[in-house]
Amino acid sequence: MSKPKRSNPMLEKLAPNPGRYPLLPKLNAHQEVALLCRMLHREGYDDHIAGHITLADTDGTYLVNPWELAWDEVTADDIIRVDGEGKIVEGEWNVTPAIGLHLEVHHRRHDLRVVLHNHSRWGLVWSASGRIPPIYDQTSGQIEGDPVFYDEYEGTVDGAAEAKAAAEALGDAKWALLKNHGVFVVAKDVRQAHLRAITLEHRCRLAWQVEALGEGHPITDPETLRVAQMSDDLGFPFLWEAMARREIRLDKRVLGEDAK
Repeated sequence: MSKPKRSNPMLEKLAPNPGRYPLLPKLNAHQEVALLCRMLHREGYDDHIAGHITLADTDGTYLVNPWELAWDEVTADDIIRVDGEGKIVEGEWNVTPAIGLHLEVHHRRHDLRVVLHNHSRWGLVWSASGRIPPIYDQTSGQIEGDPVFYDEYEGTVDGAAEAKAAAEALGDAKWALLKNHGVFVVAKDVRQAHLRAITLEHRCRLAWQVEALGEGHPITDPETLRVAQMSDDLGFPFLWEAMARREIRLDKRVLGEDAK
């Protein structure tokens, strides 16, 4: 039985669209994927050309960032489309050999639209340590539940058997640390994917910094984090827009050549 959704009094008081209108121009799916790549690169998802994001479309195909490009140079025009078998049906770049893991998760979890993987700077530290980072502040606790730790990594997940095993290990979790490899995050949309990804990296970074001092007091009482965790379903109001606006200000090319 699914848990009943909790109301958030803080969010209920917000005006539907406060401030300037609109907060963002109308974005298409290609632009959303490109912006997510840029935004997460700035947050530590920056292991050269490593990493991939898939976004499920309504026609059974998937948008994915190109294998050849680093996340901070991707534009909407670069996003490619693959079918349910991982074959390119749109675009001029190559697709990652690890697309099978993404598709395996998408096929098992129809509630998800976004699957992302990278070797994030601080997530990789904890994936190599064999530990789940504790929660030391409210921002680290914005997502309820600890990441799954997948400890049977034996190489790249570009084979069918490896992809299936990794997808089964994820189960119905929101995120995972892949042993000696990196992080894996799933979400219902790009807004939620962004929040989950940056929360995981913040949690990994702060936990390392606190424990480097030799002491720390993790937050273990779920009630302490109750309000922060309510943001997950909405993807934290206004945060996605603010970070997207920053990327557009810095480089309007991220939206593609046809953007007005």
